[in-house]
Amino acid sequence: MASKRNGTLYIGVTNNLARRMYEHKNNLIDGFTKTYNVHTLVFYEHTNDIEAAIRREKQLKKFNRQWKLRLIESQNPDWRDLYDDLA
Repeated sequence: MASKRNGTLYIGVTNNLARRMYEHKNNLIDGFTKTYNVHTLVFYEHTNDIEAAIRREKQLKKFNRQWKLRLIESQNPDWRDLYDDLA
């Protein structure tokens, strides 16, 4: 997730992306995304293996910012909000 193009980034894991995004977009969850206005889904990956998801989350969090920006732009060059695609 991002606050805006090239803005603050947030990486997380969930078992229900549509629900979790709704919660973030409506500030129903106190914390980082609410504090820094991070409400735009700009990239996501899907797996049915929760352990793999957690490993990938940890891996992504270790990458430097430029690598994360390149990853986002390789899949979503316009930084379009992908939340609309979930419905």
